[in-house]
Amino acid sequence: MSDQDPDIWSGIDALWTWIESNRPLGGQQDLLLRLLKLSEEVGEVAEAVIGAMNQNPRKGASHTWDDVQSELCDVVITALIALRTLTPETREVFDGHLARVMERSLGAP
Repeated sequence: MSDQDPDIWSGIDALWTWIESNRPLGGQQDLLLRLLKLSEEVGEVAEAVIGAMNQNPRKGASHTWDDVQSELCDVVITALIALRTLTPETREVFDGHLARVMERSLGAP
């Protein structure tokens, strides 16, 4: 990573700030729509997988596995922005949850 590249957390904060300054709605409606955006992004992953596997007879091979990777990245970014909407302690909440999942799945370090 170069000195000009943001780390994941400053990138998420910058995107969250941009979204916050450009949102047409506020309050609970905005929160709900931001959370629903995750479903839209997951649907785009499914569409890309179907396209990469040539499973839509109308569209054929409409996507690549690189497209799937990009869509998965969009899911992660959207989820982290949604988490940032719920708490300014995004990194701490995520790191703590990841540690619990790792301990549960992999056992104590």
